[in-house]
Amino acid sequence: MKLLLRSAVAVLLAGLCIVAIAQTYPSRPVRMLVGYAAGGGADGLARILAAKLSENLGQQFVVENRPGAAGTLAADALAKAAPDGYTLYFADTAILIAPSMYAKLPYDVVKSFAPVAGACSLPLAFVVHPSFPAKNVQELIAVLRAAPGKYSYASPGIGTVQHFAAEMFKKMAGVDMVHIPYKGASPILTDLIGGQVPIAVISASPAIAQARAGKLRPIALTGRERLSSVSDWPTLAETLPGFDAAPRLFVIAPAGTPQPVVQRLSEAVRAALAAKDLIEGYEKQGASTMPMSADELGTLMAAEVSRWAAVAKDSGIKPE
Repeated sequence: MKLLLRSAVAVLLAGLCIVAIAQTYPSRPVRMLVGYAAGGGADGLARILAAKLSENLGQQFVVENRPGAAGTLAADALAKAAPDGYTLYFADTAILIAPSMYAKLPYDVVKSFAPVAGACSLPLAFVVHPSFPAKNVQELIAVLRAAPGKYSYASPGIGTVQHFAAEMFKKMAGVDMVHIPYKGASPILTDLIGGQVPIAVISASPAIAQARAGKLRPIALTGRERLSSVSDWPTLAETLPGFDAAPRLFVIAPAGTPQPVVQRLSEAVRAALAAKDLIEGYEKQGASTMPMSADELGTLMAAEVSRWAAVAKDSGIKPE
């Protein structure tokens, strides 16, 4: 009886301790890892969110760039961090694709992390050189079907979301085009504008800027809905129902992070996403806010891992 009483007291004290921690969280600066170099799209979106969280929670949320291996280096760092809420990861769809691209990862993308909240959706854009003989999705499909394998498309590399999006398009549209993997987006734009490659799949933000300058022609976006900043740009889903290859960005913590801390963070992120200035900042980057609870994000992550694995299998995508 005494043993049971002691155990009950211990559990109660532990619970009270966790609640107390959550009530005072955060009491020091919080690191927010980003799996890409400073200045990129994910980095900019992370900094907008970090600034709003700092403002709302009274502690600095400091963005720390850990570029390399499509976000897996940052993910590994998060998996090894203390589960106390002071190290987070502003992650993206790339880490959900990683299990399909790497035979051995130093973490389990579902079990090693605690989902916190959704952040935003950042659609990609299918774009072509201005001389390409297609001005919309229907014409692009017709041109590709008339000459299977004649045209090539560029992506930032094998196994990237852009690569997967193009392969998904090929399958759903019943077309064939040759993949040319690049090392990053900058050289793609150089070659696309220069006419060395006719088609590319790139992030929406640089696509919008170059299209407005008349240096490339937009064909369609990969998200479910149009963007308000370029409302005349269609989505591929309007021609290919069900098409959805827009990268998601979200916040995760190490597995084992106390639930009250996760809950406080989740609520803080969702409150930040409701702020008018943040919404406007995200729209300027071509992103749409994606408020999601921790449970909703966990469900999405598990579903996305399975979905991208199926795309990899169907398309025969393998790492270099």
